[in-house]
Amino acid sequence: MEKQMENLRQQLKQQEKLASLGLLSAGIAHEIQNPLNFVINFSKMSNKLLSDLTEIVEDNEDKLSEDDREEVEDIVADLKENMSKIVEHGERAISIIQGILLISRGKENEFIPTDICHLVKEYVWLSYHAMRANDKSFNIAIRENYQEGLPPIMVIPQDLSRAVLNVMNNACYAVKKKAEATGADYQPEVTVCVKSDGKHLTISLADNGEGMSDEVKQHLYENFFTTKPVGQGTGLGMGITRDIVENKHGGKLSFESTLGQGTSFTFIIPIKN
Repeated sequence: MEKQMENLRQQLKQQEKLASLGLLSAGIAHEIQNPLNFVINFSKMSNKLLSDLTEIVEDNEDKLSEDDREEVEDIVADLKENMSKIVEHGERAISIIQGILLISRGKENEFIPTDICHLVKEYVWLSYHAMRANDKSFNIAIRENYQEGLPPIMVIPQDLSRAVLNVMNNACYAVKKKAEATGADYQPEVTVCVKSDGKHLTISLADNGEGMSDEVKQHLYENFFTTKPVGQGTGLGMGITRDIVENKHGGKLSFESTLGQGTSFTFIIPIKN
């Protein structure tokens, strides 16, 4: 009992820390969005000015030597490509920020029409980059299969994103541990799939990591049960994930795992009209 109370106190501290971090993240996201908009808009304006400059050069190309004309054309082509990349990555950053703001502003248990493919993709890669931030040697292949043309689906985005993040974090940890034990011949891999049959949404994440023993399978959803070292795991993630999928979304969370070969988790969520 004393050990459980201590674990609970640690979890409460962690929750307070995460709540503060969530508010800080929302504030940072809002503040970054404005300068990013300026970067994107000025890049687009610069691209238009570059097109005008190109027209002027073309009108006066007879006054330029062949070498100068070729050099100008090369410079203009490089500048256009650079402007395009600035806009592309700036808009991606805006997209990520809008997702953070949507989740931070979302009301508790509020179902919102959501681009599921976009949500899953963002949080899968967020988990990967978080692991990379702590271990620069960490690297995996992420195989993605998102159903094209999938319409927005009513979910609780701040909760579903948390569930995806929990499972992806575990997948990254599992392949990392197997890579440390196996060596260079092992190729870590996570496969992500999102699809719908019109009545149900299916999200699956499968890894080729170390897999789970029978004992771990039996205790997987128990609070405070974790196979990770102290400070790396809370033992609450999978219990929370099942609550999100099954209780909040009325769906089903299932898994298959073979020790030494890998684990796959599947969310099946009924689609609300």
